Amino acid sequence: MADVAPMPLQQSFWNSWNATHNEAALRDVSIRQAEIVCGWLDGIGRRDLDIVEVGCGTGWLCPRLAQYGRVTGTDLSDQVLARAQRRAPHVTYVAGDFMSLDLGAEAFDVLVTLEVLSHVADQPAFVRKLAGHLRPGGLLMMATQNRFVLERFNDVPPPSPGQLRRWVDRRELRALLDPEFVVREVFSVTPKANRGVMRLVNSSRVNRPVRALLGDRVERLKERMGLGWTLMALAERRR
Repeated sequence: MADVAPMPLQQSFWNSWNATHNEAALRDVSIRQAEIVCGWLDGIGRRDLDIVEVGCGTGWLCPRLAQYGRVTGTDLSDQVLARAQRRAPHVTYVAGDFMSLDLGAEAFDVLVTLEVLSHVADQPAFVRKLAGHLRPGGLLMMATQNRFVLERFNDVPPPSPGQLRRWVDRRELRALLDPEFVVREVFSVTPKANRGVMRLVNSSRVNRPVRALLGDRVERLKERMGLGWTLMALAERRR
């Protein structure tokens, strides 16, 4: 694809981005995604799983995943992963372009990937490779940006050099996953907006007294309405 940045430029971007974002402090978006993933893993009820996180960024989630089994984390950010390996020696970190890595056919019970799909050039090929690393019946736990919300209710800066961007909506996500997976769940989480009427609806001034009165019930209602920043998908590899 002519418009795809060279891999060294992508690697440079993600080394820089990860070092200044989740390596310093987690965003509320990431915290909510982790909450959902760990809830799904709790539902499996096992502590001997083979788990891989694709696009693990700073590796922040991998130590938490390790309570459920053996964990491999992979990302393009080689410099950041070197620091992650020192922090969590019990996790196996593998740096490199996921599309070129050989992580083993049908090697994992669970594959986690958070906010990676929109940054790959060939999304159908990416999904096929995800499926190939899972055992039949293995579970994909995916988070990706919600195109419906980002395009309508948010002003997002244009991509930086080395950053690929192709958001999907709920229908597009299901269509991408369906050839390789049985989709169990797709829903949105973490309502966020910085323009239009949704900026007011999601503002802290409005939500602080509502949350004090009703807890998180209104936020969860907005998530069920599809107004979350993130789409979460739980899918089973076809047997």
